[in-house]
Amino acid sequence: MKWLKWFSLGVMVIVLGCSVSSISPINVYSDQSVMPIQAHRGGGLRLPENTLETFIETWEMGIIPEADIRTTSDDVIICMHDKDATRLAPTTPDSLIKVPFEEMTLEVAQSLDVGSFRGGQVQHIPTLESVFKTMAGHPERFIYLDYKKIDLDRLAKMVKSYGLEKQIIFTTKHHDLIMDWHARIPESLSLLWIGGSLENIEKVFKSIREKDFLGITTLQIHVKYAELSSGLPFVPAPDYLEARLKEVSARGILFQVLPWKMVEPDVYVQLMDLGIRSFATDYPIMTVDLYQEFMAK
Repeated sequence: MKWLKWFSLGVMVIVLGCSVSSISPINVYSDQSVMPIQAHRGGGLRLPENTLETFIETWEMGIIPEADIRTTSDDVIICMHDKDATRLAPTTPDSLIKVPFEEMTLEVAQSLDVGSFRGGQVQHIPTLESVFKTMAGHPERFIYLDYKKIDLDRLAKMVKSYGLEKQIIFTTKHHDLIMDWHARIPESLSLLWIGGSLENIEKVFKSIREKDFLGITTLQIHVKYAELSSGLPFVPAPDYLEARLKEVSARGILFQVLPWKMVEPDVYVQLMDLGIRSFATDYPIMTVDLYQEFMAK
């Protein structure tokens, strides 16, 4: 397959005077025949968010789920994006629906149905340990762990206990946390995501340049609809994305975009025409189909 050939070649551009990441996500994924596509919140908008069933289905597609992690009141790490049950478990009793998950015990949190709201079967909130158990012995199963509020020492110990140092992609918008994580598990992959305005994106880039991109192996920018009057297909503008792609690729860092609430196939094709080869998406089936079609040309 052509996309595997592209993976094996990698993006090996070296610029004198700047550091280059010693860990290439391109090579790591290539070795396991995994495409560089992240299913946002586990499976995008088609499947329940952050459930074990969703993660397994996403792995079977040959792509990578994202898991959001936080802790229950009895100190168990669970996979959950939201602070409370309002959106994802609307059938929750009134006495619990606004209670933060950090104030629930694991037993109470796992009693909630987080699957039916998407029209599917009843599903429950998994512990991170249960997810790790399904990953152990399956080197092709990678996962983005989007940090919420977890003790890093404890998380690192758990990752090491299951031998998943090279399968975890530590994910956050805070570069200092990535540097802290890198100090604990240097061989781990990581993702720094940047959203918001162009002004904010530039502010973050200025900061990470000053720290020489330390510990970052993937960098993600959120792409959104542009104002109709701008004449642009999306923002940040194509020329800006091309410049950032060139800058981070020169350091061996994988450049990823998240087309935010953008379902049009043409958007993804335009982004791939710019040279972008990694996506986070709420529409993983469409993205996989477009990616494979594009790479087969």
